[in-house]
Amino acid sequence: MGTASFSLLRMLADGGLHSGERLGRALGLSRSGLWNLIRRIEASGLRVLKVRGRGYRLAEALDLFELDALAAGLKKISPELCIEVLDECPSTNTVLAERAAAGAPHGTVLACEYQSAGRGRRGHSWVSAVGGSVAFSILWRFPRGAGALGGLSLAAAVGAAKALERLGTQGVAVKWPNDLYCEGRKLGGILIESSGAIVGPSAAIVGVGINVRLGAHARDRIGVPATDIASHCEATPSRTTVLVAALESIAGVLARFSREGFAPFREEWLQRHAWTGRRVALSQAGRRVAEGKVVGVAEDGALMLASVGGIERFHIGELSLRPE
Repeated sequence: MGTASFSLLRMLADGGLHSGERLGRALGLSRSGLWNLIRRIEASGLRVLKVRGRGYRLAEALDLFELDALAAGLKKISPELCIEVLDECPSTNTVLAERAAAGAPHGTVLACEYQSAGRGRRGHSWVSAVGGSVAFSILWRFPRGAGALGGLSLAAAVGAAKALERLGTQGVAVKWPNDLYCEGRKLGGILIESSGAIVGPSAAIVGVGINVRLGAHARDRIGVPATDIASHCEATPSRTTVLVAALESIAGVLARFSREGFAPFREEWLQRHAWTGRRVALSQAGRRVAEGKVVGVAEDGALMLASVGGIERFHIGELSLRPE
């Protein structure tokens, strides 16, 4: 949407009525320039109401990040974390990977109000909703090689699930290898992108996307069964609160994972596993390679399937449920 659109959004975020003349004067825009910005905002799925002779307001108040509260919250969490919040970017993982290659320090966090081209695993897209989703990435540097990072996405999912549970979200489950679910619908996802030498050191970009409050426009764009925190929580926390809680929990997980690997998180992951004992098909590169019942995961994060050939282990792939 651009910087100017977000400047206008911040003025309208309270849901109150704002004079078009005052908005245009504050932004240095003509009436037509202001109208063009409003059209861009509406293209993102937000409704802007025009009250004849009085001005403009959003159909609903908008939950944008509170930067002062975010800084205060992170100050209490960890001195390792340093965050920047962008108005908009294609993907926090993409931007942070570029910064990591240029030498960004361990613990760098990048969040944004709106991802225009969010990414999931295997080239899938991740749809963000302005004011309704949380998307961020953490750069974490490890002394071990990239080959020792097996199970990192599972451990990060445990951290995210525990954060959401503490905020009152009920029924949070995990799905191998990187998804958060509630009642069979996708609540969030993890995208890990690692680099480094075989023997170490290595680095990982840990990308996290969580649905906080999805409107009809966002659900239509997602196109698959999805849910949000608001549907499973008595009092929906602010996006700032969700971001701080998720960072605190996941940073703690990453620090321990750096020392001990996935093993100490395995039981917590299994307790939340949505598809334990379910019959699934596993595909790699679009081709089905196995079918069987989910037994669990190994201490290195490998999926364990019981098939006609016995217990098989898989480190990569996409799962889909099969008829029992």
